[in-house]
Amino acid sequence: MTAPTDHIPFRKMNGLGNDFIVLDARTRDIPLDDDRARRLADRETGIGCDQLITLEASRIADVFMRIRNADGGEVDACGNAARCVADLVAREAGETAVSVDTNAGVLACALNPDGLVTVDIGRPRLQWHEIPIAEEMDTRQIELQIGPIDDPILHSPSVVNVGNPHCIFWVDDVEAYDLPKVGSMLEYHPIFPERANISLAHVTSRTSMTLKVWERGVGLTRACGTAACAAAVAAVRKNLTDRKITVTLPGGPLGLEWRERDSHVLMTGPVAYDFEGLLDAESLVRIEP
Repeated sequence: MTAPTDHIPFRKMNGLGNDFIVLDARTRDIPLDDDRARRLADRETGIGCDQLITLEASRIADVFMRIRNADGGEVDACGNAARCVADLVAREAGETAVSVDTNAGVLACALNPDGLVTVDIGRPRLQWHEIPIAEEMDTRQIELQIGPIDDPILHSPSVVNVGNPHCIFWVDDVEAYDLPKVGSMLEYHPIFPERANISLAHVTSRTSMTLKVWERGVGLTRACGTAACAAAVAAVRKNLTDRKITVTLPGGPLGLEWRERDSHVLMTGPVAYDFEGLLDAESLVRIEP
């Protein structure tokens, strides 16, 4: 999308309803800070999104993806955004495979013939200090609970870092709990020094799971790719599922595989282009058509 020098083009994209504003800073500086990111992400007064993505030049990959949550804070990984960026950059280059550099590492991505995009998320971090959590515990089942000590509402979650810290509670019904209340509280629990994404997971078979996610810095989201990856890994570690699994979120299904030969997590899912527009280059306020 071409634009005058005093305008900055943007794209609105989503992966299973997890939506993004994508800005291209590969050839020009974009004056983005926490406050401007929050204003752009605001669904009432701005464009509205879960994450704001900035594309930047990379010396080691096809593109660098910088990620800000709706609260303006920068995070290291976003699986759904990685698929969107991979699709965008691959189509620009006329390729079917691209590499996306992130603060969490370089992701190998592939466009599949069926239109879905696969991202190699890499190896999950499983040690307590890698999540991180505040004290040494078995990360397959940490000591954390909500409610009375003798009759907790939720307890004994698994924790995994897949670019971001994730806490997964195993439940029989993901709709039976007030996740916004629980998530907003546990996101800031002292056991998570870098905060955490909070998920409710219901394993429905050896190859399927339902997942609902409270994303740190965002809130309740229709989909979170790294949460799906984390839940799939945690389920295998607890022998609840096989290594290939379909994780269904409110926005739809993702295909996950925790590959045994190299411990890499592969995530496959759709990409959608919503619309394009222009921002004022100085204020980053949307220019209405």
